[in-house]
Amino acid sequence: MNDRDNEIKEKVMQWKRFGDEDLKLAKHALTLKKNRPNRLIAYHAQQCAEKYLKALLVFHRIDFPYTHNISRLIELCPMSEAWKSSVIDAEELSPYAISTRYPGEEDEVSKQEALRAIEIAEQVRNLVRKALMKKG
Repeated sequence: MNDRDNEIKEKVMQWKRFGDEDLKLAKHALTLKKNRPNRLIAYHAQQCAEKYLKALLVFHRIDFPYTHNISRLIELCPMSEAWKSSVIDAEELSPYAISTRYPGEEDEVSKQEALRAIEIAEQVRNLVRKALMKKG
């Protein structure tokens, strides 16, 4: 492995680590008994999926815009159509990247929606990890 490969590997690990932290925080917030911030749970779930997709793009050395648009990131992934169709639900997460962060923009996020966001983030995380392991 050359220096460039090591640099790519380290960047991939960083993106994954940040994504894991977002997912960990989202899951922890679910345990709150009072004033559970469902909008922030959904936001961090979205961030997890976004960062895992970006890890995959870094691995494949594909430049990507710093966007929160999950659909755009999926389009850039060099994976098979079957793989892409299995992460298509992740598109549901894109609105949580913006609308949940700023006053006046947010829609109320229910507990069910927060749980669904975590479920989707875990699915993306698992699929990307599996794809990365296959590639080495």
